[in-house]
Amino acid sequence: MLVSTESAAPLEGAPEAPIPLDDPSLYYSRELSWLEFNERVLEEAIDERNPLLERLKFMAIFSTNLDEYFMIRVAAIKQQIAAEVQRRSNDGRLPEEQLQAISHRLRSSLERFMRLLQGELLPALEREGIRILRYGDLDEPQRVQLRQTFLDRVFPVLTPLAVDQGHPFPYISNLSLSLGVEMYEDTDEGPEMHFARVKVPPSLSRLVPLDAPGEQKHYVLLEDVIGHNLDSLFPGMQIRASYLFRVTRDADLDLQEDEADDLLRAIESELRKRRFGEPVRLEVDAHMPQHLRDMLLEALSLSEVDLYEIDGMLGTSDLWTIVNLDRPELHDAPFAPSIPKRLVGQPDIFAAIREGDLLLQHPYESFDPVVQFLQQAAEDPHVLAIKQTLYRTSGTSPVVQALMQAAENGKQVAALIELKARFDEENNIHWARTLELVGAHVVYGFPGMKVHAKVIMVVRDEPDGIKRYVHIGTGNYNEKTARIYTDFSLFTCRPDIGADVTHLFNRLTGFSKAMVYEKLLVAPTTLRDGFRNLIRREAEHARAGRPARIIAKLNAISDARTVRELYAASQAGVPIELIVRGMCELRPGIPGVSETIRVRSIVGRFLEHSRFFVFENGGDRETYMGSADWMGRNLDRRVEITVPVLDKALQQHIWDDVLQPLLADNTKARWLRSDGTYVRRLPEDGEPLFCAQTASLERFKTH
Repeated sequence: MLVSTESAAPLEGAPEAPIPLDDPSLYYSRELSWLEFNERVLEEAIDERNPLLERLKFMAIFSTNLDEYFMIRVAAIKQQIAAEVQRRSNDGRLPEEQLQAISHRLRSSLERFMRLLQGELLPALEREGIRILRYGDLDEPQRVQLRQTFLDRVFPVLTPLAVDQGHPFPYISNLSLSLGVEMYEDTDEGPEMHFARVKVPPSLSRLVPLDAPGEQKHYVLLEDVIGHNLDSLFPGMQIRASYLFRVTRDADLDLQEDEADDLLRAIESELRKRRFGEPVRLEVDAHMPQHLRDMLLEALSLSEVDLYEIDGMLGTSDLWTIVNLDRPELHDAPFAPSIPKRLVGQPDIFAAIREGDLLLQHPYESFDPVVQFLQQAAEDPHVLAIKQTLYRTSGTSPVVQALMQAAENGKQVAALIELKARFDEENNIHWARTLELVGAHVVYGFPGMKVHAKVIMVVRDEPDGIKRYVHIGTGNYNEKTARIYTDFSLFTCRPDIGADVTHLFNRLTGFSKAMVYEKLLVAPTTLRDGFRNLIRREAEHARAGRPARIIAKLNAISDARTVRELYAASQAGVPIELIVRGMCELRPGIPGVSETIRVRSIVGRFLEHSRFFVFENGGDRETYMGSADWMGRNLDRRVEITVPVLDKALQQHIWDDVLQPLLADNTKARWLRSDGTYVRRLPEDGEPLFCAQTASLERFKTH
C-alpha cells in the first residue's frame, strides 16, 4: 500500500484561476535546484547517525560535485553572458540573474560546510587519532622533520613565479592551489614590495604525513609546509605574508559539427585545451587582503560575484585521502553483493536467460553476472558476434578485457565507445585504441550527440536458429561504481527486444534510418513521444474514472515540455509520485496545477541512479526501465533506450521490493516543497524508522 504522508504546504497566495502551464512561476531554477541537491549531500555529512569517515566522504563528494558544477554549469552560464544571450530560462531568469542567484545561494552553504568541517568533523577525527595539524601545533622535532621533508621532496619541485612589470601574471591551471606571496627587500629608498605566485605541486600528496604514536595518523597540509619554508625560495627577501587561492576554469569540451570527420582527433585536441579554459571561480583564503583579491580578479578577468572567501581548508576534495583510511569502525559496515538464486551453481548464463528474463538490482546484487555474460560469450564457440555501447568504464575494466578476448577468439566485436563522456574522455580513448588493436570494430559516437544507452547484444548460433541475448542497464558498465550506485540490469532473449536492439546497433554503426521499434523507446526518435503518450494515457484513464497513477524514479527533471505534460495529468486527477535524486524544475503542490504531484529525493549511502517508470494504465500496470532522465538532453540530444519490463513476476518484484521501500523511507527521504526547498520526511506518530537502502541490504543478505 502506498505511503500517504503529506508533503509540505504549497506556496501561500497561489492563484486560484488557471494559469498557462509554461508560466515561469511554475518552474524552479535548474541551477538552484542542483545546489539544493548538493545541500542534501551536505546534510548527510551533518547526520551523526552516519559513521565519521562516511560523514567526511559526503564532505568530499560535496566539494567534488561543486567543482564540476562550476566547470560545466557555471561555465555555460558565463559563456551565455559573454555571448550576450538574452534568452530566459524556464523559471524566467536571464543568465546574469542565474549567476547572481547561484552566488547568493552558495555562500550560505559554504559557510555551513566550513563550520561543520572546522567545528565538528576535524575535532571528531582528532579524538580518533586522525589529525591535520597546523604549524603552530608542531613541536620542534616535528618542525625539523618537515623542514627536511621540504628540502628533500618539495623544494626541488617548486617554481616560484614573480609578478611585476617584467613578469606578467602567470597562467593558473584548473583547480590548482597557489600561494600568493607578499615580500619586500630593503633598499636605500626603503622597503620595496614584491609579489610572487608559488604553485602547490599536484604531483605531491596534499596531506604530508608526520610521525605519530601507535595507530594514529597525523598530517600537515602541503601548502603549510611550503608557506613556512618560503625563505628557501626567496633568499635575501623578507617574507611578509602568504595567502592560498584556487582557480576553477571552464572544462567543457567545445566540439564543432565540422569536426565529425575525425572525432577522436578533435576530442584529443579539446582535452589538451581543457586546462586552459576561461576562469569561472576564484576561491581565496579569508585572510587575504582586498588589494590582493582585486589584483587576482583583474588578472583573471573575474568579478566579485565569482570570488568565494573560504575560512578554512581550500580544495576539500582532497579529504579523500583521509576518507580512504583503513579504519573499519569509522566506515559503514562492509557488505557482499549477493548472486541471484537462478545463477547460483549455474555456469551457463545463457541457459539461465533462456529460462526467463532476469533482473539484477545493484549494488545489492553483484555486477559479476554482467561480466560473466561477456566472458562466457568471448569463449563460447557458438557465439558469433558481440555488440556493446560503452559510456563510462573503470581503468582496469573486465568488461573491455572480455571484449578484447572475444575479438582475439575470432568473434565479431562491435563497440560504440562514447568519447564525449565527460571527464572520462581520456580513459575511453585508451580503451577504443586498445580494442582496435585486437581487431574489434570501434565506433566513436557522433558530434553533437552522446550515446548514453547501456546495452549489450550477444548473437549465438543455436540448434533452433540464431538467438540474440540482450543486456540493458540503467548504469554504466563499470564494476567499481556498480558497488556504490543503485542500478538495474535486465537480461532477456525475447525475439522482439533482440530485433529492436539489432535495429539500434545498425543505426549506430551504419546508415540505417530505422525509426520504428516494436518494444523499445529510443531517443532521439521515439522516447519523447513515447513518454508523452504514456502520461497522456494516464490522464485519459483518470478522466474516464479508471485507475490511473504515474510513479517515476530518476535522477533529474528539467525538461519543461515533460513538466507541462505532468501538470496537465495532475489537473486531470492523476496521482503522481516522483522520486528524483537530483535537480527538479517541477513545483509540486500548486493549487490547480500540481496538487496531485509529490516529489521526494533520497540521498544515502548509495547513489540512487536507477531509472524506472510505472504507469497504472487503467489497472493493466506497465513498468519501464532505462538510461534516460526527463531532461532535454536525454530526450532530444542523446541516444537513450527505455525498455518495458514484460515479465509479470519482475514487474511485481519492482513494485513490492524496490518501489514500496523507497516510498516508505523516512530516514533518507526529503520532500520537495513548492518553493524549491526540501524538508526531511519524518516518521509519523508510532511509525518506526525505515531506510530503504538499509532494508535492501538486509533483504539481500537473506537470499
